[in-house]
Amino acid sequence: MLDDAAGRAPQAPAVRDAVGAWTYAELRAAARAVARSLIEAGVRKGDRVALCSRNRRELSAVVFGVLRAGAVLVPLSPHLPPAALCAVVADAEPAALVAPADGRPEVPCQVLSIEDIVTGEGEDDPVAVEPDDTAMLIYTSGSTSAPKGVVCPHSAVEFAARAIHARLSYRDTDVVLVGSPMSFDYGLYQVLLSALAGAELVLADADDPIGMLKLMRAVRATVLPTVPSTARMLARLARRGDAPDHVRMFTNTGAALTTADIDELRAVFPRAAIVSMYGITECKRVTIAAPDVDRRKPGSVGTALPGTEVRILGEDGEPVPVGTVGEIVVLGPHVMAGYRGDPELTAQRYDIDPATGSRRLRTGDYGHLDDDGHLYFHGRRDDQFKRRGVRASLIEIESAAARVDGVTASAALPPEDDHDLEIVVVSERDGDAVLADLAGLLEPAKVPAFCHVVGVLPLTANGKTDKKRLRELVRPGSGSVQ
Repeated sequence: MLDDAAGRAPQAPAVRDAVGAWTYAELRAAARAVARSLIEAGVRKGDRVALCSRNRRELSAVVFGVLRAGAVLVPLSPHLPPAALCAVVADAEPAALVAPADGRPEVPCQVLSIEDIVTGEGEDDPVAVEPDDTAMLIYTSGSTSAPKGVVCPHSAVEFAARAIHARLSYRDTDVVLVGSPMSFDYGLYQVLLSALAGAELVLADADDPIGMLKLMRAVRATVLPTVPSTARMLARLARRGDAPDHVRMFTNTGAALTTADIDELRAVFPRAAIVSMYGITECKRVTIAAPDVDRRKPGSVGTALPGTEVRILGEDGEPVPVGTVGEIVVLGPHVMAGYRGDPELTAQRYDIDPATGSRRLRTGDYGHLDDDGHLYFHGRRDDQFKRRGVRASLIEIESAAARVDGVTASAALPPEDDHDLEIVVVSERDGDAVLADLAGLLEPAKVPAFCHVVGVLPLTANGKTDKKRLRELVRPGSGSVQ
């Protein structure tokens, strides 16, 4: 992908950060230098190479350089505390870890500095790999589970990237601003999508929203892949200046934008289309909606990627009628190879479709399809619960809270142990007022017993609500907390 982009337009802008920029020719040279540096450091074909750094332009060279060396990229969160980083490194067993020189971690493998490995000359030809060889090992975890490494073959990664590109249609004139870390595959795949289009990738840090907004204006970004927390911050900050009419598209995954979020983005970014998506690391992307599909089909996260299929299965494992909620099951060349070192979990999530004999992914997420094949996401397995005999999902309750006047963000916690159903909101109103409005939007069994009011929801490094920290914040107490 990189060689093709550099061959088409070597002097076109490829990647930029707050302090510098590279053309596609320069990015290709840096990627070749990375491959040479890794091989000289003893990395061999099939070895794993971990990457742990905040966003900077050198990361693009490391992504392509690791693959060019025939090695396996293992992107790790730069926010991991030392003990957690060592635990993941011990599980991944990389031949090397790449990190900035001024933040070299103490880990049980050799550490190479980003600054050193991107300089110098490298070989023109990459190490040859097979389609089934592993390209990436991406660690993912739920709110309470330990991280698990998803094995991503070259064939699946390439298919997913090209299928997403076919649906989103990035352009060679686009400037793609990314604040998500490379450990989040949403951010990582922007490296591939930008190269496929010959677009310019701009790497920012979502932890610095003011800096990200300044960079967005300075480079006149046209495409912003975003999660709701980042979108809200950018919209709030961008209201203070001229309308950013250069932004043509927001894409969204990780967590759904609420109606209020979408309305705010449209007000602040008048020329931007909103593209909703649903994905899971175990197959990268499942569905992508047409731009602004929410105007016709509120709540839709789109249709299956070209060349793939989405099915909805009931508890008996059989397909359910259109409009019926069930487990989301995915078939296609983007289905990954399973979990490294965990055959039992792999067998639970990946099985064989009895109708076609093809390998499929049972996502553990729930949703329904409409007559046009549009998917509507109802929540993850952990989001489902029963209360007073009524089945409900946290997504349903959070969506209702988003419609309450004065609520800018919300997160629901299910009934468990001695705790009843609770909602945590960011709002200037008190909890009783929010609950009173929720009672008019939900059936009684789905109205939370308590509403906690907080100044801000805790977030993971990927910008999603951190339910584990939220539990620690509001439980076992009850009532409002400030």
